[in-house]
Amino acid sequence: MNTPSLTLPGDTWTLGDLTVTRFGYGAMQLAGPWVMGPPADRDGALAVLREAVDVGITHIDTSDAYGPRVTNELIREALHPYPESLHIVTKVGATRDEQGGWPTARRPEDLRRQVHDNLKSLRLDVLDLVNLRLGDAEGPGSLAEAFETLVELQQQGLIRHLGISNATEEQVTEAQSIAPIVCVQNMYNLAHRHDDKLIDRLATDGVAYVPFFPLGGFTPLQSSALSAVATRLEATRMSVALAWLLWRSPNILLIPGTSSTAHLRENIAGAGLSLSPEDLTELDDISR
Repeated sequence: MNTPSLTLPGDTWTLGDLTVTRFGYGAMQLAGPWVMGPPADRDGALAVLREAVDVGITHIDTSDAYGPRVTNELIREALHPYPESLHIVTKVGATRDEQGGWPTARRPEDLRRQVHDNLKSLRLDVLDLVNLRLGDAEGPGSLAEAFETLVELQQQGLIRHLGISNATEEQVTEAQSIAPIVCVQNMYNLAHRHDDKLIDRLATDGVAYVPFFPLGGFTPLQSSALSAVATRLEATRMSVALAWLLWRSPNILLIPGTSSTAHLRENIAGAGLSLSPEDLTELDDISR
């Protein structure tokens, strides 16, 4: 039975010289519980990745730390050799411990190892885009040594473009003083809008903003206003949240994750939802 065709919402964005769909796919949920170990349904995980490419998604977000190594190996198995239009974005700066924690790993030798690990697990000669994970976005600290290490690897031809994740506005400024970045990946959603000014600034600079946890992450966003708008539109809360993010700014790229092909298609259709001025006013009030 043929599934109905879908149109990806949001058109495209350019990351340096790479054109990607604004609706992308985040592979983190393909690993086991708490992003550790293999998926319960390996064939299902492979099917989701193939479906993402089949519907036209050209931006997949991953990291060798997911699993660890699980999501990259799934991506390689499902999609290699990769379509020329597909761009895989990965992340370095943290590792995993046996308790499922995310200890930082930002020393130069750590970052070099992680870049080579990502190249090996994805079976690539060059990584399209590498984000430097900075950990707690509330924490201070210079990123210079770590970011300069990635710049060196970029100059060696192992990385095309650079970005940063979990970054403060000050760290974004510091990174841009060292080398060009093409994206910032931070937590942002209807209720957590601390990066509003940063998003607008990055849009002016032509830099993408990639929000993770559109519904609050491991502690889901509880909002009567969001539920009310979703009920009125006969849509899911996730659909409304994703549609709002696409409306919020043209430089916002979505990477919602799922381990279900049906849910993937539901997210794509939902993100194309039309929001009225009244809907937007109610949704904007959530953060206040």
